[in-house]
Amino acid sequence: MPLAVFGGTFDPPHHGHLALCLFARELLAIDRLILSVSNNPFKQNRKADDVHRKCMVELLASEINRTDSCCCEVTGWELERQQPSYTVDLLRYLHIRYPADPLTLLVGEDSFREFASWKESETLLFLCDVVVFGRASAKMSGLAGLPPHAAAIKFIDFAAPVSSTEVRELAASGKSFSRLVPASVHRYITEHALYRQPLSSTSTPGLKLQES
Repeated sequence: MPLAVFGGTFDPPHHGHLALCLFARELLAIDRLILSVSNNPFKQNRKADDVHRKCMVELLASEINRTDSCCCEVTGWELERQQPSYTVDLLRYLHIRYPADPLTLLVGEDSFREFASWKESETLLFLCDVVVFGRASAKMSGLAGLPPHAAAIKFIDFAAPVSSTEVRELAASGKSFSRLVPASVHRYITEHALYRQPLSSTSTPGLKLQES
């Protein structure tokens, strides 16, 4: 069963994330899509608590599942480790969980530009296929410093002019950001007053983190 994984900080998830997942599902004939909420050691300045980020990604998965029979699920494995997590660690975990399934890693252009500096990037290329969604210019930039077999990385032309930073800035200023995120995510952010006040004073839903 073809399986793809898309990881990220998702602080918060937005229409760009949704579009990438739907685009990948159609182009790559994915049977199962796993969204992993990361504990990225290079992105420690997260604005929403882990439990909020996971809840919002579960809403994103529901949006994806509503459009087709593709099975989209969320894993909080990286969060539950309670330590910095790297993509290569996640891929090893998924290989144990789904040993018979071919694995594809979905990567956005911004992340791919740092690919050569990722932990065990060469090993990662043997654990999965890599598909990069972004402008053509990302190819030459991202491949610099990688071994020759990295040239097999697949690139898909994709542009989504929206970022989590933009959503947070609009929410913090009290401006509308509804056009940038799925309606369910917008309601969640509004109901929990995310990005409008310090993290320590935001409400936290009474949900226990569980592995999907």
